[in-house]
This record gives sequence, C-alpha cells and structure tokens, in this order.
Amino acid sequence: MARRIDVTGAGGVRLAAWEFGDPPKTNRTHGPGDQPGVLLLHGLMGRASHWAPTARWLSARHRAVALDQRGHGRSDKPPHGSYTREAYVDDVEAALEQLGLGPAVLIGHAMGALTGWQLAAKRPDLVRGLIICDMRASALGAASQHTWTEWFRAWPVPFATLADVRKWFGEDDPWVERPNPARGEFYAEVMAESPDGWRPVFEPEQMLRTRETWVYDAHWEELAQVRCPTLVVRGLDGELGRAEAQEMVRVLPGGQYAEVADAGHLVHYDQPEAWRAAIEPFLDTLRVS
Repeated sequence: MARRIDVTGAGGVRLAAWEFGDPPKTNRTHGPGDQPGVLLLHGLMGRASHWAPTARWLSARHRAVALDQRGHGRSDKPPHGSYTREAYVDDVEAALEQLGLGPAVLIGHAMGALTGWQLAAKRPDLVRGLIICDMRASALGAASQHTWTEWFRAWPVPFATLADVRKWFGEDDPWVERPNPARGEFYAEVMAESPDGWRPVFEPEQMLRTRETWVYDAHWEELAQVRCPTLVVRGLDGELGRAEAQEMVRVLPGGQYAEVADAGHLVHYDQPEAWRAAIEPFLDTLRVS
C-alpha cells in the first residue's frame, strides 16, 4: 500500500508525504503516539518512493513517512519558487509538525541528509536521531556545479522507452564506471511518459538551482550543532570518502560510523539488505534510550 498525505510547506508549497507500509500495530499498553516517528528524505532528483523498501520494514515498529521534497516527485514544482536551503529545511520542519511525527528520527540520503542535519541544528526539539547517508560536509565548488550542468545536457531526452532509461543510466552514462542495474532502476523511477517519450518528473534547471545553494559552502558548523545521536553511513564506492566521514563523526557530539561494502552513492538502493543491517542496530538504540 501507499497512502498519500498532503502537507503544506514553506510559502504554501504543496508537498506529498507517503506511508508505504501498514501503520504500526498497537497493544493494550501502547497507543499510536508511542510509536517512534521516522521521516525519510530523498536526495537531489530522488523521490519518496525510493524509500519504499526501507519504509516498509520500518513500519513494523515505527510510523515511517517519506517526503517528496519541493521540486520532486508529486510535490509542487513552482517555476519561480524558492529552492534555497532555508526553504527545504522549513518544509521538513512544517512536515514534522503537521504529521505529528516529532521528535522523530530523520533518515536522509545526500541532499536529504544535509537538510536533516540543518534541521536538527535549528530545531533539536523535533529530531531525536539522525542518519546521514553519503553526504559530504565539505564544499564541492564551482567545478562540481559546471560538471553537473554538462551532465544534464548529455542526457538523451526524451528516452523512447523505460528500457532505454535503464540502459543509459545503468551502462551508457559517462559517469558509470561499470554496469550498475540498480542505478538504472533508480532513474527509471523518476521518469514519466510524455507524448514524445520518457522525461524526468523534475525540471533539471530547478535541480541545478537547488544544488547551487549548497555546493559552494562547507557545512561543518551546522554539523557540530547537532546534539542528537547521529549515524554517518557511506557506501564503500560512494561520494563520501572514509576520511571525511570519520571526521564528520568526530565533529558530531553523538556521532557513529557505518559503511556498506559493494555500494556506491545510492547505498540504500544498491544494497538494501546491507543497508538495513547497517542502520537497524542504531535505530534499536534510539528505541530504548
């Protein structure tokens, strides 16, 4: 099942939140409000449905909700809207309050992880735990933004079929070092059929506008302000290097570290079972704390 819940974000932007599993079962001594809340935040170009497998196993013991962030998935994509860091953080703050999830565990991938730790620094009362998946705290710089701009221009859109989407992103994309079927599936999930073929459900220009609000700055200061227990997870072949990940753990007052072998940047998508094994012990400690 997938149940949609509409949320109003900053500036009145309509956001789609999703529950992908049955609500947690209650018993005589525990009511619904006793179930820990979890909010899952996708990365740039992602969507809530990328979290569906994680949300389903979480739902046995948590109220797990995944959010389509502004400009993504089924949420609003205002052409002249705000795509600043502040807007994304304010959206998640509003979502937690409207969904009644706080204090919640935030699980974020890439951009979603950055949003998570910035909110945890701003509103510690809303965040009881945090999982950062493959997101760097250091500045990426102008060269990185230029590379992304050129990459978007290289996409052979529209794609004739979803099979073409899977093949290009899983094999033919110059960024792919070796065939990666999981990457192909990841991008197939963010495509929609149009009269001339398959195109992304997001606007690439909005993605670049979103990205430029964080790539030029380092984010160590906000990271050091996070007071809740935090797990930093990296894929062994991901974008977050081991040395930087371990420095992030050192800077975090309650930092812990985990890595997933045979995984790239899309850790939870590449190796879902190993991802679960990496984060479940941490979640268990939050339940008894």
